[in-house]
Amino acid sequence: MTISVGDKLPNTTFVKATDNGPEATDSDTFFKGRRVALFAVPGAFTPTCSAKHLPGFIEKQDELKSKGIDEVACTSVNDPFVMGAWSKSSGAEGITMLADGNGEFAEAIGLTMDGSKFGLGKRSQRYSMVVNDGVVEQLNVEAPGEFKVSTAEHMLGNL
Repeated sequence: MTISVGDKLPNTTFVKATDNGPEATDSDTFFKGRRVALFAVPGAFTPTCSAKHLPGFIEKQDELKSKGIDEVACTSVNDPFVMGAWSKSSGAEGITMLADGNGEFAEAIGLTMDGSKFGLGKRSQRYSMVVNDGVVEQLNVEAPGEFKVSTAEHMLGNL
């Protein structure tokens, strides 16, 4: 079952990539009591993710915060070391990187994809969502191969 607007996020584990190394957290704790703009990419360092998706949220994070977003976060089925390296190489200061290394979160919300033909295995679909105190307020899931509705610009237009 795919998560929908109005649903509470399931409690799963993330590992935040921080300057001090990996830091485990769970989704209940991370999203509690605040409004988070979360976007998911199939993989760190992949072409669309690196050239468009992450840069769009880096560029628009202040505008998102001016519309009531407390934090902007990116998740991917990658390990926290890869997410940390991607953050540093992309200049993603201010974006929280949430590693979903085992795909537990993507699976729990029903937004996985099979990237096996590209050597990627099971990954997260590309999407963005606004989560308000653990509840999905806005959800923008891309069609396969598309990059339209999960952008920071699209999210801003719907806030």
